[in-house]
Amino acid sequence: MTPLPAPATSATRILGIDPGSRVAGYGIVEENGNRLTAISYGVVKPPASADAHQRLKYIFTAFAELIVEFGPTGVAVENVFFAVNARSALVLGQARAAAILPAILTGMLPAEYSALQVKKALVGGGHADKKQVAVMVCRILGIKEIPKPEDVTDALAVAVCHLHSLPMKRRLAKA
Repeated sequence: MTPLPAPATSATRILGIDPGSRVAGYGIVEENGNRLTAISYGVVKPPASADAHQRLKYIFTAFAELIVEFGPTGVAVENVFFAVNARSALVLGQARAAAILPAILTGMLPAEYSALQVKKALVGGGHADKKQVAVMVCRILGIKEIPKPEDVTDALAVAVCHLHSLPMKRRLAKA
């Protein structure tokens, strides 16, 4: 994969990722001036019959196709810090790597945010529940109905969080 050109407008376009080995959410959010717009969102869902290696390949390919189709200028991923057991953590880590590797191969370094950071950025408090975050995602992006499953709103939320964080990150990079 080669680096993609920026969108023709001055817009910033972010691919938000909520990683998962069975279902991974994605959301493409564009910032144009002070307006945020959901360009596309959904899930990457490998076939249930696929073995672990086939699922990873499916995830990698699907996210590579999203990057080619939508040409994001950045990628943000939810940092996973909880797993039921060590095996679950390993499988989730592999799926996360498969989802972000296409971005890395095009020259984008994914920004990582914890669930607490995402909740604070969208709702103002780190103890908000998923419903509150989903409602704010819809308000901010002008979406009429809460997208299903939760993986989708989580991915959109991490993209919005990143867009809200960019001005400060840019100032810090200049310092």
